[in-house]
Amino acid sequence: MKNLGRFVYRAILSSRNNGVLSSKPYNSQFSARGSCMFRRLLSSSSSPCLFDSKSLSYSMHLCQRNYLQGQRRSMFIQTQSTPNPSSLMFYPGKPVMKAGSADFPNARSAMGSPLAKTIFGIDGITRVFFGSDFVTVTKSEDNSWDFLKPQIFAAIMDFYSSEQPLILDSNTAASMDTAIHEDDSETVAMIKELLETRIRPAVQDDGGDIEYVGFDTDTGIVKLRMQGACSGCPSSSVTLKSGIENMLMHYVPEVKGVEQELDAEEEDVALTGAPNE
Repeated sequence: MKNLGRFVYRAILSSRNNGVLSSKPYNSQFSARGSCMFRRLLSSSSSPCLFDSKSLSYSMHLCQRNYLQGQRRSMFIQTQSTPNPSSLMFYPGKPVMKAGSADFPNARSAMGSPLAKTIFGIDGITRVFFGSDFVTVTKSEDNSWDFLKPQIFAAIMDFYSSEQPLILDSNTAASMDTAIHEDDSETVAMIKELLETRIRPAVQDDGGDIEYVGFDTDTGIVKLRMQGACSGCPSSSVTLKSGIENMLMHYVPEVKGVEQELDAEEEDVALTGAPNE
């Protein structure tokens, strides 16, 4: 109310100083000055306000920017630790993947996702993973979460306010490795069903996922690829052997063991012993 009163008072003074009678119902000069001052109040700008299309466009831009900033401030992002100390789960309070999951083991693989690409633009990020309602980010060992978390928060908030698609190529949007096909054997179908209904939900609770690679009928070995926080986790081998392998061997007698399939970068690390950069 004080701002409105100040606006009316200034408008009256302006009309009097320019020889305009306040009793006149309408004056174009008074109207232009009053509109200008009103726009100045809306934009809260200290620069001179000119009554033209550029100033009006600028005022509209400010209103739009303030609205988007309001959207960003309304987001409440929660974090959750994982068994892997180098990985952290971020819950934006909004759906992330509509179906399946998506893993980005390096910056090159993230070119098809605006959000993953932005997160990889932060120094120290080595992996990004999308789940149903969370984003798991993995960092290098020499970087601190205290430094990285504010930047990741900003990247997630900017993405949701931009309304961009999560994945540009819809063909890679969902992980369909456990989809049962007509040519799958009964054994493979049972393995996929167990992975999808019993094992995958438990792994995703820790910010990761598993990908079915294949089953060797001659050796009885199931090949799986660890994703997200589970990739490179010190306890992933225990999870793979004690948890996943035991369950598959219990329900599917044809399974004799489970082995982890490594990415190209993970194979290089295993051979050289150097951490991911």
